[in-house]
Amino acid sequence: MTKILLTRHGHVDGIKPPRFRGRAELALTEHGVAQADALARRVAASWRPEAVYTSPAQRCVVTGGKIAAACGVEAAARDGLADIDYGAWQMRTHDEVRAAEPEAYRRWLSAPPLVRFPGGESLHDVAARAADILREVLQRHRDGTVVLVGHDSVNRALLLQLLDMPLAAYWRLVQDPCTLNEIDVAADGDVRVLRINDTSHLDRT
Repeated sequence: MTKILLTRHGHVDGIKPPRFRGRAELALTEHGVAQADALARRVAASWRPEAVYTSPAQRCVVTGGKIAAACGVEAAARDGLADIDYGAWQMRTHDEVRAAEPEAYRRWLSAPPLVRFPGGESLHDVAARAADILREVLQRHRDGTVVLVGHDSVNRALLLQLLDMPLAAYWRLVQDPCTLNEIDVAADGDVRVLRINDTSHLDRT
């Protein structure tokens, strides 16, 4: 059985009020660093991961590095865990996009699988590369525990696949900063999602 601990990076600027952060390089805030430390302590106290894979974005590399150091393993970046490429929408606020492109913004909220961001990706692109990461993990770590450190969008895409849910259900899931999702995948492909968006370790941060 493979145990996947799917997490998200700590807090960064641009979460509230929300911006389309995507591929922008954003450092963890002081609060985000504290969240990452708390997450690392939680993982090290409860599991013995044999590998940590992160998005190449520094906010994920730093978060994953803290987890890896606490668990005594190495962390490696994977492009498949990168945030969605918002193209021309990157780093614009939601209010700005809503005012400039109301129809496209409405479609993103009502039918996300039908949207391709101008000059960027679609959810189908994200789901495809997330599936590649999932296959790699299941092949390499058939009897181990693995930590994946991603972003809101790629985490949702991974969870929807593991839950056998359509991409249209994208907005039904929530992925807070430094959240913890726990998924067991048996050798026969049977999937058990044990926790989603658990942030109890952040109560004191």
